[in-house]
Amino acid sequence: MYNFKDKVVYQIYPKSFNDSNGDGFGDLKGVTQKLDYLADLGVDYIWLTPFFPSPQRDNGYDVANYRAVDSRYGTMDDLDELIREADKRGIGLMLDMVFNHTSTEHDWFQKALAGDKKYQDYYIFKDGSPDRCPTNWVSKFGGSAWEYVPQLGKWYLHLFDVMQADLNWENPAVRAEMADILRFWKAKGIKGFRFDVVNLISKPELYEDDLEGDGRRFYTDGCNVGKYLKELVAAGGIDGMMTVGEMSSTTLENCIGYTSEKNHELTMCFNFHHLKVDYKNGQKWELMPPDHGALKRLFQTWQEGMQEHGGWNALFWCNHDQPRAVSRFGSDTTYWRESAEMLATAIHCMRGTPYIYQGEELGMTNPHFTEIDQYRDVESLNYYKILREQGKSEAETLNILAKRSRDDGRTPMQWDSSPNAGFTSGTPWIGVADNYKSINAAAQTSDADSIYSFYKAMVRLRKEHRVISEGKIEFLYPDNTDLLAYRRYGSADKEELLVLCNLTEQEIHAELPDAWATAEKLIGNYADNPSETLRPYECVVLHTTKE
Repeated sequence: MYNFKDKVVYQIYPKSFNDSNGDGFGDLKGVTQKLDYLADLGVDYIWLTPFFPSPQRDNGYDVANYRAVDSRYGTMDDLDELIREADKRGIGLMLDMVFNHTSTEHDWFQKALAGDKKYQDYYIFKDGSPDRCPTNWVSKFGGSAWEYVPQLGKWYLHLFDVMQADLNWENPAVRAEMADILRFWKAKGIKGFRFDVVNLISKPELYEDDLEGDGRRFYTDGCNVGKYLKELVAAGGIDGMMTVGEMSSTTLENCIGYTSEKNHELTMCFNFHHLKVDYKNGQKWELMPPDHGALKRLFQTWQEGMQEHGGWNALFWCNHDQPRAVSRFGSDTTYWRESAEMLATAIHCMRGTPYIYQGEELGMTNPHFTEIDQYRDVESLNYYKILREQGKSEAETLNILAKRSRDDGRTPMQWDSSPNAGFTSGTPWIGVADNYKSINAAAQTSDADSIYSFYKAMVRLRKEHRVISEGKIEFLYPDNTDLLAYRRYGSADKEELLVLCNLTEQEIHAELPDAWATAEKLIGNYADNPSETLRPYECVVLHTTKE
């Protein structure tokens, strides 16, 4: 198995990263232009979110052709150039494969609509009358998960948008198509793959109403997910490559299975439980402050559970579907730098592979939009209507969206203080955060005390200290709700680390174990040595070598 444990992945949302031609949309040439920046940061892989042909109903996660480049992002030649130039810098490209569903504009679905039985079996169609859905399942984006097609007298399943029709993985022809797509991209020089909501591909034999919830318990982590992944990895020729599965509403036990080396399924998994600790009553669109106790317990459960059973975590705070972590779990005002660096330390020293989402290394914040017409995300626009229909006021609804929208993480990358943050010479497809004149790459890359320099150091430390990439983890101070603390130990180099993170803007007390009294400070976000009083959002990593 290829050694991926000391690697760091940088996620790029191409639409918002860098626009090379002034049309307001980021593109592949724009990524190539910034490779030196990424090489300087020290990352090993770039995960590109989908750039395939798409009607962009869900910003590219509605794929109309898996083997081509959407013209708005450039050409296949542009991608070939990006692969070559990244290779020169020791950076591998990871593609985002959306294999649970396709766009309804995909040729397969269009043939199904035209009555082709072969392609109808590529999807999940159910006979029925227009007055009754096959089940009461709810789409992830709101409304029914079924859509009626009058000319066929059938309903099709879409767990996401109505234009994202779920594929029928029970059909061997579908599985063969997916494997062939992987072989195509591997031959082009792609080094890894991220699989979108891949634990939803195994649907139940019996489709029934969910009288307890929204239907997800019937189709999440289905009984054949592991089997299908094994087959896909083997047939696609990607065993040993860097792979990560996005797991929706998953469990620790399932992710252990998906990532165990002996199963030859995935390298690692994303789970999202730690990003729901500010969901009031478990509801995304209801606000509350983050529950630090729950956050600590979830980290401990997943870290120690994966360790005990040979699984592997993907470590992250931010991505294209999440608000900015510094606005959500830290402070994007008074303690902006301190909290951004604390959040980096919290996960980059854990057991797993860290992911940096574009702009996270600069401390980019939520844009704090104040009007509905500033949003572009289909989920956000749907829930604006739903929340208003539920009786929430305009101000209350906009406040929720400003804290929860996926567009919070999709505003343009802030490169410099010029108009549009240096992202484009044209009109950006979505607005830029107002703080770009002070928060940008140009202001930070040459500043030794910047958030960027801190992230650069965190990436370097993972490669220099095997205890970070290979060691064991033990969580400490379980009763101190606001202190995230753990020990890394057990690697061949006999190093040990003590990681302390104050999750709040209040001072907290943390009595250091005697064994760490003389340990050296490896990194931290305050200039002087740590004391037993941790300052607001203070983080420190102590280092020692055991004889």
